[in-house]
Amino acid sequence: MVSSLDGFIANRDNTVSWLDGYADVYERGVSEDNAAAQEMAKAIDCYVLGSRTYEHALTLGWPYGDTPVIVLTSRNLPSIKQSVEFHSGELRQLVDGVLSPRFRNIWLVGGAMLCQSFLKLDLVDEIRWTIAPVLLGDGLRMFGTSGIEPNFEKRWLLKDVAACKNGFVGLRYRVGQQI
Repeated sequence: MVSSLDGFIANRDNTVSWLDGYADVYERGVSEDNAAAQEMAKAIDCYVLGSRTYEHALTLGWPYGDTPVIVLTSRNLPSIKQSVEFHSGELRQLVDGVLSPRFRNIWLVGGAMLCQSFLKLDLVDEIRWTIAPVLLGDGLRMFGTSGIEPNFEKRWLLKDVAACKNGFVGLRYRVGQQI
């Protein structure tokens, strides 16, 4: 997920134009390596998308190749590839009955509601978060109200951090322990 410094993943009108136009500004940062990104993408066995993210991907061009994609929706959406499946049931049933038996490395792609729903059910074991050097002030919050019970704390362990030349910072956390 990519967010602004103040934790928004989209403007109030659901646009992300603020992600465009960054140049090299941080000299000690690493360059964005397309080969590394492609290698990481090869390790992904399945993507899970919310319906709005799926519709957005259709307008931008399909970035997921032939990797299986599960779209969470109760609407009747067009399927553009054989590798796309639609699901409208319980998330835990999806993970335990459909995803886990078939796939090892499952990625949630975009959508605050999607990510919040998986977090609430404790179905996330890693968070990859890229922070863009911009303040939006308002919009769609990355975590919003994650639905986690008050006074429930779960620690996440920092596994990697990378500062990029364009000013973005990538964080990777693995699930820790409940306190």
